Amino acid sequence: MKPTARKDRRRFPALRHVGPNWYASVMGTAIVASAGGALPWAPSPAPAARAFCVAVWALSALMLLLVLAARAGHWIHHRDQARAHLLDPAVAPFYGCLAMALLAVGGATLSVGGHAIGERAAVAVDAVLFTAGTLAGLAAAVGIPYLMVVRHRVRPADASPVWLLPVVAPMVSAALGPPLIPYLPAGQWREALLLGCYAMFGLSLLATLTLLPLIFGRLLVLGPLPVALTPALFLVLGPLGQSTTAVGHLAREAPSALGTSSPHLSALDAFAVLYGVPVLGFALLWLALAVVMAVGAVRRGMRFSMTWWAFTFPVGTCVTAAAGLARATGLTALTWLAFGLFALLTAAWAVAWTRTVHGLVSGVPLAAPPVPRPVTARTR
Repeated sequence: MKPTARKDRRRFPALRHVGPNWYASVMGTAIVASAGGALPWAPSPAPAARAFCVAVWALSALMLLLVLAARAGHWIHHRDQARAHLLDPAVAPFYGCLAMALLAVGGATLSVGGHAIGERAAVAVDAVLFTAGTLAGLAAAVGIPYLMVVRHRVRPADASPVWLLPVVAPMVSAALGPPLIPYLPAGQWREALLLGCYAMFGLSLLATLTLLPLIFGRLLVLGPLPVALTPALFLVLGPLGQSTTAVGHLAREAPSALGTSSPHLSALDAFAVLYGVPVLGFALLWLALAVVMAVGAVRRGMRFSMTWWAFTFPVGTCVTAAAGLARATGLTALTWLAFGLFALLTAAWAVAWTRTVHGLVSGVPLAAPPVPRPVTARTR
């Protein structure tokens, strides 16, 4: 080993184990602000609720800057470990979290942060983060599956909801891109963004549908995931809730992109409900299954780890999905469902955030992850 590498490790030892999974904490924090702002308040959010959402958004923005800086230091001073992460099939899928963190903070900036920094600044920030997040998400959606096929060695027993992370990132773009449509020049620009978001919706949905049978089949044949990975079951909620949110946002912004006289508007409105309600129903089924299995894992001794952040962002997508359907249908039951899920989200976020802060002080979350074994990478 070169002396400079040893010196860098002595100077920044903690950065060696700041993996891409740390972006999940940013996603989980930003979705609390976005979900709170999306709730079907009547007639408008209470000042305390709005202040809470703005404060959480500001916290997520700060966390994004800190994690980006830490990850940059990781690549600069511990490049060998960063490359090892890319060759580890258990860690590489988390690179999709970078894109989702950028998108989540950008979306929260536009929906909530504008109350603090003004609409013009919020639009500018969201445009930058949406562009960067979308490009990173598309790169992850292609690059990580490529590595899994060509370089990683995986078995059916390794199937995990973590595999969904790279392909879900374009769905987040599909859900958070539509609010930017009214700020684009009328005509081709708006229509391009609308149809581009629909394309990313399809890309992510079809990729998810190819992976879900592998994940569910692994559970049925081989039983529960290892105790420490049980929170990853909640990741399945991400594409379900986010896709429902996406079709709702797309239908709502379609008139400004296609024109109010477009014959497609009624079809898009109908699709948002006819797609969203069944998918949200399956999401609730999976949520119940994941909760039962998580309770069982706690009883078997599951301790806190960074995987607990999986309890946050996926549940938040179900909040925005239920809130969007409540507005589209006027059904009071969906309104209550959205608020109930938001209460669950807030509780999960509070636990994950406080335990993470406690762990940072004690050094627990920075413990080294398992070293990738040589057999996890294919050789040509």
